[in-house]
Amino acid sequence: MERRIEIDSDSGFCFGVVTAIRKAEEALEESGTLYCLGDIVHNAAEVERLRKKGLVTITHADLENLHGVKVLLRAHGEPPSTYETAKRNGIEIIDATCPVVLQLQRRIKASAAEGEEGREDPLILIYGKPGHAEVNGLVGQTAGKAIVITEVSDLDIIDFRKDIRLYSQTTKSLSGFREMVEEINKRREMIPDEERGDFQWFDTICRQVANRMDKIRDFAATHDVVIFVSGAKSSNGKVLYSECLSVNPSTHLISEVKELNPEWLKGATSIGICGATSTPRWLMADVALKIGTYAE
Repeated sequence: MERRIEIDSDSGFCFGVVTAIRKAEEALEESGTLYCLGDIVHNAAEVERLRKKGLVTITHADLENLHGVKVLLRAHGEPPSTYETAKRNGIEIIDATCPVVLQLQRRIKASAAEGEEGREDPLILIYGKPGHAEVNGLVGQTAGKAIVITEVSDLDIIDFRKDIRLYSQTTKSLSGFREMVEEINKRREMIPDEERGDFQWFDTICRQVANRMDKIRDFAATHDVVIFVSGAKSSNGKVLYSECLSVNPSTHLISEVKELNPEWLKGATSIGICGATSTPRWLMADVALKIGTYAE
């Protein structure tokens, strides 16, 4: 029995993560040590690879106590308070914020400033995961006033008589965002026209990430077994893994090679390997090599 092993060509780091890692490696070549605020990517294997090169992962509490060093800001972005701390402590920032996230931060900050023009402040809603690094950076653009919504039930506390501006975390699903828009419109219709606030929504989901949904479903459907490689902390990984599983019940989630189970592959003639936007290509290649050593 001939077995085919294929790595999904559309899986792996998005361009924002690629840029952040490139900047980190360039800085490490110069100095040998670099601090990074939070895991540079939600993948333990890649974090460990860079740690061995001299990348030191720190927290926001650590940042307060550092002075005169270089600190990398990862692709997720940061709130204004982080830049203020760095300036106060004489820290040199290597800013690897993804351009898509940076543009979104600017738009949210502009919306939050509408109230300064003589109007009542609009409610800024962010469809995203509470506590996620990117979301924390977005909320920071509004001085902490933005409301993060994840489920439709989160809208129960919203006063729809006020002006509303809805944005999305860049890595959320398009279908989930559209459902949120529809639900807000339904609830607004229950309020008389003269009392209803203005509603504007902005689809700020990264298309490089969003377009992977359909592609990864197609990929998963063409194989007997799918091995999905992703770090446990990756929100994007959880979403894409669910998409694979929805079309191929023989999809298995692992974070490292040693978690592979040969039993999963028995009788399979076609094995697909794919991953999240935070999964390094080298790790998927290692998984493919390991699978190749198993007896068919």
